[in-house]
Amino acid sequence: MTMNLIGASICDEELIVQGEARDIQLPNTEHVSQISVDVGGSLAKVVYFSRIPGTKGGRLNFRKFETEKIDECIAFISRLLEESRASRPGHEFVIKATGGGAHLYYGRLRDTLKVNIQREDEMECLITGLNFLITEIPFEVFTYSETDPMCFEETPEDPFPYMLVNIGSGVSILKVTSATTFERISGTSLGGGTLWGLLSLLTGAKTFDEMLEASQEGDNRNVDMLVGDIYGSDYSKVGLKSTTIASSMGKVFKKNVDKRQFKPEDISRSLLYMVSNNIGQIAYLNAKLHGLSKIYFGGCFIRGHPITMNTLSYAINFWSKGTIKALFLRHEGYLGAVGAFMKHRSSRRNSRSFTLTEQLAQKLADPDTADLEVTLAQDTLDVVADEESD
Repeated sequence: MTMNLIGASICDEELIVQGEARDIQLPNTEHVSQISVDVGGSLAKVVYFSRIPGTKGGRLNFRKFETEKIDECIAFISRLLEESRASRPGHEFVIKATGGGAHLYYGRLRDTLKVNIQREDEMECLITGLNFLITEIPFEVFTYSETDPMCFEETPEDPFPYMLVNIGSGVSILKVTSATTFERISGTSLGGGTLWGLLSLLTGAKTFDEMLEASQEGDNRNVDMLVGDIYGSDYSKVGLKSTTIASSMGKVFKKNVDKRQFKPEDISRSLLYMVSNNIGQIAYLNAKLHGLSKIYFGGCFIRGHPITMNTLSYAINFWSKGTIKALFLRHEGYLGAVGAFMKHRSSRRNSRSFTLTEQLAQKLADPDTADLEVTLAQDTLDVVADEESD
């Protein structure tokens, strides 16, 4: 059975597992026996389909695990496979895997799960996943500000071109000009792994979520040196408010200061601002350089965290003077896993945004394609043949 995306929506009920992205409801899809995993440097993300009892439909489910606990992730996938095998005996299952861990842990995944592990290119999966979410899932994309925390965007008729800033352990910046055309134009090593590492050293937090929670209670003014600390007021001649951060953690180095007086919550907020502002400025500079007006922020660094989104939005709006839009997603951390999931032929084929586009776009770009009607007809026959073989 293939995926039917008619009526797709994001579930509204409370999460069973806190901290996870909300499931995507597919009321007209009866069964899809596929699983994908995106194993990054810090987190492993899993996307899978499950039936909804008492209905003909199902849903896409989202789970994440710390990569250093990869065995927990593999055990979870193993349980999913056992349930699927019980309902579909004799079916040959395939796991789509992407991210660096798809290569690093390939042997362990294959030997433990005893299924075919098909590795997919990480950047291709990010773009495939993002294109699917922004064109197929209502109320997925939104802008963020303190005055309007979640303002949803209309589904774009033509989403291209745009820029993706994917914030994982590090940061990759991609320029996307079509469903199949993109390039990595920049990046930085100062990403989620940087924040996690520094806060692990400087605070007692054990998990990234604990660090984010602590930052909400912190006051960075106790740690950061502000423009007002230097000038005593605004520096209006160059457009700097007194509350602007002049030096992240700039108050820590002062002589005769007891380092123990700095609270973990204040340190957490300061470092979150530092990393987020740095990413925001790099993102703006790249968008300016390439003439792009839309920036999508993805990756598990964000996690729907208000301070992070507000900082990124403020940075883009400040530097661009409102000409460039910062866009966020409700499944921002699962772009690669969703893209890998969509790489299953049956899923990709039935999505209206992906129907025929990949193979057909390549054929139409070929100068040797002399007969457009023949090309379209053959492409249709290829899809029909694929459907009949499933």
